[in-house]
Amino acid sequence: MHPYRTHSCGELRPTHSGEQVRLSGWIHRKRDHGQLLFVDLRDTFGITQCVIDVSSPLFQMLEDTRVESVITVTGPVVQRTPETVNAAVPTGEVEVQVAELTVQSRAEVLPLQVNSDEDAGEETRLRYRYLDLRREKMQAKIRLRGAVINSIRRRMVEQGFQEFQTPILTASSPEGARDYLVPSRLHPGRFYALPQAPQMFKQLLMMAGFDRYFQIAPCFRDEDSRADRSPGEFYQLDLEMSFVTQDDVFAALEPVLGGVFEEFAEGGRQVTSVPFPRIPFRESMLKYGSDKPDLRNPIEIVDVTDAFRGSGFGIFAKAVEGGSVVRAIPAPGAGERPRSFYDKLNDWARSEGAAGLGYIIFAPDGTAKGPIAKNLDAERTAQIKEAAGLSDGDAVFFSCDKAGAAAKLAGQVRNRLGDELDILEKGAFRFCWIVDYPMFELDEDSGKIEFSHNPFSMPQGGMDALESQDPLDVLAYQYDIVCNGVELSSGAIRNHLPEIMYKAFAIAGYSQSQVDAEFAGMISALKFGAPPHGGSAPGIDRIVMLLADEPNIREVVAFPMNQRAEDLMMQAPAAVSERQLAELHIKLDLPPE
Repeated sequence: MHPYRTHSCGELRPTHSGEQVRLSGWIHRKRDHGQLLFVDLRDTFGITQCVIDVSSPLFQMLEDTRVESVITVTGPVVQRTPETVNAAVPTGEVEVQVAELTVQSRAEVLPLQVNSDEDAGEETRLRYRYLDLRREKMQAKIRLRGAVINSIRRRMVEQGFQEFQTPILTASSPEGARDYLVPSRLHPGRFYALPQAPQMFKQLLMMAGFDRYFQIAPCFRDEDSRADRSPGEFYQLDLEMSFVTQDDVFAALEPVLGGVFEEFAEGGRQVTSVPFPRIPFRESMLKYGSDKPDLRNPIEIVDVTDAFRGSGFGIFAKAVEGGSVVRAIPAPGAGERPRSFYDKLNDWARSEGAAGLGYIIFAPDGTAKGPIAKNLDAERTAQIKEAAGLSDGDAVFFSCDKAGAAAKLAGQVRNRLGDELDILEKGAFRFCWIVDYPMFELDEDSGKIEFSHNPFSMPQGGMDALESQDPLDVLAYQYDIVCNGVELSSGAIRNHLPEIMYKAFAIAGYSQSQVDAEFAGMISALKFGAPPHGGSAPGIDRIVMLLADEPNIREVVAFPMNQRAEDLMMQAPAAVSERQLAELHIKLDLPPE
């Protein structure tokens, strides 16, 4: 007999009755019924009930062994009586009578409960993550992650993509987020950087002639934590294709993402059929107030600036004369909500930094109420009602500011109303592409033109567009894929022509010598024959987060850092010895505590 197990703890059935078996696992629960001690033994495959009689010399030994200790039991499989069958577990028709017992490892008093969903607090859970991961819910989420990655790999290979690994130690990038730097021992005073993404390398693979590449790529960014972003590191499905248009990239990625969501969407949740809707960036900002729209929300924002131009509502009228716009956010069915509903939203808007949140209520009797309605004539009120597609019994909120700020607040209000009114589509994953991003944007503080999205993208119209159009009017072949208001990926058709790259960077204030110095590998490769190419990089963590219906990304990562980018379990980051610093020729100049 095997020294540890003949079967797993999820394997035994009535057909095994009478067999002598050996199981190993963790003590999940114990129930002392006086003459009998019942132990639920758990391994990664399931739970089996074991039982021992008080007359056994092993009874006291098992009774003294704490929950979460690792044990091995040997004994016969016995079929339970009908009244003691546990239909909740697959092994619930049988139990193992303990004839032999070995305690492999004794557990101390637990800092958190493994056999319950009791919240021990994030700090305790992360400090003892190996215990947290023993819990059934956490096991299911991490297994889901592995299954999703396997499915993605299979789907990519079936489409002719090949998986390659790109370097982890590379050069620092002047674009994007902060790099994690790694000092070089052999080259004093010089540093590697951990890759924020394999962007350069995957493009170089296209220039090397590999045509279709992917990898489940680790990426490292020294940026602040958010609910949908892990500090420090994350994983993405990184892909690149040669001789493709934007449509080709969409056609390759949609069946992968759509297929994965259909495969793992439990409870009959619906998934957007391919092809996914495409929404131009400017349209998305107008209708949804965001380039990450949640299409489960039926609310569409509309522009009502003209209705307030020269109106009796002086605050908005004056702002419009100064170049502001007014966005209307419909609130279907909110016309009969109490005053407290509107006061609560107004207080929330102020907490978000807005001056307030004006509104009009269209009562069921057809009258318009609220402070704004009192200062607008009937014709203008009717104009707003028609533009926003409102009926009696609805309400409408307003955001008035410069275009960007007005869109941002309107988008936040739209999301808030979707939750407050409980009007989001249930049980659905709604995908869309956001396309036609501006190539450049204006930094309002410096007045300088900057890249708005990806500096290595191909401008729509090529060189002619860069030379003849206002830079702020130039669109790029850049796109994001969004699901339920979560950005899963950015991507682009790349600029494969060095002369266009030089011109695009010149508009953003880079000299040719700067481009040659800071992007040496890329610009050099472009000069030796580069194919038209493009790609994308959906985030693995965010995909699993959506499928697991988890609002916090740390719930689907096996060993995440906390919000301060600390690994409480491994106590990283940590101080290093003077000897290590000396080897790297580094002296610390720490800020005062």
